[in-house]
Amino acid sequence: MAETRKLAAILAADVVGFSRLTGADEDRTLARLRALRSDLIDPTIAIYNGRVVKRTGDGAIVEFRSVVEAVRCAIEIQNSMIERNAGLQPERRIEFRIGIHLGDVVEESDGDLMGDGVNIAARLEGVAQPGGICLSEDAYRQVRSRLDLAIRDLGETKLKNITESLRIYSLQVGVAAEAKTSTQPAPEQASAPLVLPDKPSIAVLPFQSMSGDPAQDHFADGIVEDIITALARLRWLFVIARNSSFTYKGRNVDVKQVGRDLGVRYVLEGSVRTSGNRVRITGQLIDTSTGAHLWADRFDGAIEDVFDLQDQVTTSVIGAIAPKLQQVESERAARKAPQSLDAWENFVRGVSLYSQHSNGGTKEAIDMLNRAVSLDPGYAQAHGLRAVCLAWRAIQGWEDRDTAFAEAAESVRRAFASDAHEPWAFIAQGFSAVAHRQDLEMVNAFRRAIEASPNLAYAHGLLGAAYALSGHPDLAIECIDHAMRLSPRDIFGDEYHLYYAFAHFQAGRYAEAGAAAERAIEQRPEHPVLYLMGAAAYGSAGRTEKAREMAGHLSRLVPGISAANVEETFPYCRHDDRRRLAAGLRAGGLP
Repeated sequence: MAETRKLAAILAADVVGFSRLTGADEDRTLARLRALRSDLIDPTIAIYNGRVVKRTGDGAIVEFRSVVEAVRCAIEIQNSMIERNAGLQPERRIEFRIGIHLGDVVEESDGDLMGDGVNIAARLEGVAQPGGICLSEDAYRQVRSRLDLAIRDLGETKLKNITESLRIYSLQVGVAAEAKTSTQPAPEQASAPLVLPDKPSIAVLPFQSMSGDPAQDHFADGIVEDIITALARLRWLFVIARNSSFTYKGRNVDVKQVGRDLGVRYVLEGSVRTSGNRVRITGQLIDTSTGAHLWADRFDGAIEDVFDLQDQVTTSVIGAIAPKLQQVESERAARKAPQSLDAWENFVRGVSLYSQHSNGGTKEAIDMLNRAVSLDPGYAQAHGLRAVCLAWRAIQGWEDRDTAFAEAAESVRRAFASDAHEPWAFIAQGFSAVAHRQDLEMVNAFRRAIEASPNLAYAHGLLGAAYALSGHPDLAIECIDHAMRLSPRDIFGDEYHLYYAFAHFQAGRYAEAGAAAERAIEQRPEHPVLYLMGAAAYGSAGRTEKAREMAGHLSRLVPGISAANVEETFPYCRHDDRRRLAAGLRAGGLP
């Protein structure tokens, strides 16, 4: 057989106590091992450009192009196994030993590898601790200047069937392998810490390219630039410019120091790994004052269309961290006495109170927003949200309609005087159009809110509601789906399910409308309109008992409500939709 010699990084892995595990429960052990290979081991090997040379029953021999990639792969697998074994009894845990060596190997024509390079890796695996990693000196020499590793020198060690003793190293698992600190000088330090802006502030650090291919650096940088651009569109957020955040490229940084250097409260960092036509992007949001991780996620996909993938990742990251920042800032403001709140914090409290959609909550929100605009008369967002609260209260009948809508219009005017593109002001205009059943006007207002803030999930959801109320249920579903994708954990999540109920009911899908209303009720059980939609939907579907239950809740929340009143006032633009709604309520026993 033809053979060739080459230098290769070899990883050998084996399951600790495999015979004991299979003896206790062979079927379950083999099933778990197959699952680990399919959803952890093989994908991780592929991400780090490894090649499985052979399976050895419960283990494997893997070839890598570089020791750095082999070590990173080993660390990710072992760290993942710590998480997967958490909570299991010791006798049920699957643990791996891993050995890594850089050496001369013989490659057969069928791709199999033989020789001392393979044998030494296998012997290193044998002396590793359960869940541990052992490196030969040749392997360690390649990574010590490239990765920050927690290493213990085991000294000269005699390995079975290996003629000469080898110096070996034990790698501490549970500590990530990171790029070594660059020799690039640190950004110039300010003589005093920068004062934090009066609104949330964030720096997006360059994502680390883990592929080892310099060409992929451009891909990682492109993602970060897209994220910075998208974040900069959020008017409530202070975003550090690219030229400042990219001074940290290639450096192993302390996020607390970054926070002090740049004067930001939050840092977003991440990494990009490619393998063939697959890519994995990770991101994590960190509070620089405490070092606490507020959010983390990863995104896997094909790299066939780089720009589409960048857009998908950017949308997902913004949709995830924007509501998280709002939530954290709201919790931070809630811990302060009202008299110590600045304009931004009053606004944040106002958003949280408005999201309750209750009489008391929206009334208190207006008080907060009044404080915000008294502190900052040109605060466009506060004027816009104040208009939204007033319009909402008018729609619910908690204020005199004419007076509340007139006051809302004045707040809209003041918002646009400070910022002609304030999305909350457009939303307030949309609410006014909803109340007056002006189908084109409501759709156009919510569209303009989206144009002003493309990543504002609430505006996308409201556009879906407008389409549903004006008789376009399929367009409505598309918009609501997009809102949910943008912000899966949004504080307005119950509203999105209500909008689904609007759309399904309008389309005659009564069972789906009732189910959507119930999902919303789980999140906001005090919201009357949810019970109204549930009662009407189940009444129309012939589920009388369920409809009566919903109608009973509705009557307790809104004493004196009647089907006739709903038919007259509900914002469905088509009278037939309002008539069907009232008929469903009557089927549920509402007078």
